[in-house]
Amino acid sequence: MANDLESRIDAMYSRDRIFAWGFVIALWATVLFVLLAVQSYITDSSILVVSWIAAALLLLFNTTSIWAMVRHYGHDKSHIYGTDIKHLDAGR
Repeated sequence: MANDLESRIDAMYSRDRIFAWGFVIALWATVLFVLLAVQSYITDSSILVVSWIAAALLLLFNTTSIWAMVRHYGHDKSHIYGTDIKHLDAGR
């Protein structure tokens, strides 16, 4: 029973980790696409520089926050996912 619970916890954690990094990749692609798409409409170079700096900060903070969340979930996955699994099993 404990091995089954541990394998379910590992499966949920790995699935969440894949989705989290997938969202990070989608965010990077979206932000870079928008910056490149609007670059031709920006005539002032200082606005362009500020836009790239703001985008870099957005990507930096969001990427590090997702990394910290995934790391925290990895350290405490037995408690986080164990509770979820117990609630899921109780609902069946």
